[in-house]
Amino acid sequence: MTGETTKMVGKKVRLCGWVATRRDHGKLVFIDLRDRSGIIQVVGDKKLGDLRAEDVVEITGIVRKRPKDMVNPKIPTGEVEVEAKEVKIFARAKELPFPIDTEGLDINEDLRLKYRFLDLRRPRLVKNLELRHRIIKFIRDWLNERRFIEIETPILTKATPEGARDFIVPSRLQPGKFYALPQSPQQYKQLLMVAGFEKYYQIARCLRDEDLRADRQLEFTQLDLEMSFVKREDILDLVEKLMTDITQLFEKKIYKLPFPRVDYKEALKKYGDDKFDLREKKEPNILAFTFVVNQPLFEWKKSENRWDAMHHPFTSPNPEDISLLKTGKISQVRSWQYDLVCNGHEIAGGSIRITDPKLQEKVFEIMGHSKEQIKRKFGHLLKAFEYGVPPHGGIALGLDRLVAVFAGEESIREVIAFPVTSSGQTSVMDAPSEVDPEQLKELGLDVIKRKI
Repeated sequence: MTGETTKMVGKKVRLCGWVATRRDHGKLVFIDLRDRSGIIQVVGDKKLGDLRAEDVVEITGIVRKRPKDMVNPKIPTGEVEVEAKEVKIFARAKELPFPIDTEGLDINEDLRLKYRFLDLRRPRLVKNLELRHRIIKFIRDWLNERRFIEIETPILTKATPEGARDFIVPSRLQPGKFYALPQSPQQYKQLLMVAGFEKYYQIARCLRDEDLRADRQLEFTQLDLEMSFVKREDILDLVEKLMTDITQLFEKKIYKLPFPRVDYKEALKKYGDDKFDLREKKEPNILAFTFVVNQPLFEWKKSENRWDAMHHPFTSPNPEDISLLKTGKISQVRSWQYDLVCNGHEIAGGSIRITDPKLQEKVFEIMGHSKEQIKRKFGHLLKAFEYGVPPHGGIALGLDRLVAVFAGEESIREVIAFPVTSSGQTSVMDAPSEVDPEQLKELGLDVIKRKI
């Protein structure tokens, strides 16, 4: 890679990459050759004269030290250049629809995502995706050292209410029935606790049919973890240690240690929101982590005239408030939920879970589910609890949001390789799209077009 040339002065090298720029000085032609590791200057004669921006080439040549007055301190390879001996062109490139040597934030985002394979050549995005890779690798190594086990859970699963609309997938083998794509691995990780794995994690893909914004995508990635035989403080301490170690690795500073614990009602009263920024000024290199605790277990859905779970229906009520469920004082019941916020963004959310089948049924009933619906939608989980369930809890950390915070980006789309647009269109491939009528027929589906 180009970044390794500084250690190879006087040696013959073979470099492959893209032509970033070409400068013709008559007898000598200079190009900047780019690969993922960066840029290096290549100098030659007419062998380079036919190259155009973004042509894909192979350069064979000798690494030379640049004259002192020609050193470029702005790039890591600025003290060397490659004297081209042979040039091979792998592919020619058309003129680009937009420049890729800028930050790109002034370019129409829909256009950028249409040509995302070009946009990703932008150094800023390369840096962001490398940062994402390093953070995820660090998390995996960190949890593995603490004897967590990474377990994958199904993508095709069952539709259950977890706070957002499900994406559903029709079954060809069982006409009229549908899978759902997971909003999270919530029930599977609880089943893994019943199975006795005790410390689980997964870099999980989650899908929710929600309205989009700068920090929300239809599909996203989260660090999902669950532990048995733990209390709330055990999980908060673990997350605080993980965040502290990541922050130190990437040379950021933490606003306050230990992370403050802020009561949910206090947060609303003091900041007007449960996602707030403790920093007095928007210092880019300082991360202000805070745990928000003691959220209500339920919230009133006025449009549906019913109670709904504030977090999700598997969240345990605070043991001190369980008696309030029996007396009907629903609004006063606190939960064992906890959220992690950082610089005004919700980074993670979790809870201690309900493990008493009768208490779980009671929560479902308060949310408006009939006994028949409870059995149909959640019977598998309640049945599992009859075979020895340990106390357990967990948390899900939004990796897209976390990486965006570390990268200093306003939108999570800047740290995702192929995000959807604000209207829900996928990058490059332009989905959703129409399906062949024969495939619909095979699935037993008809498309009813709405009148607009």
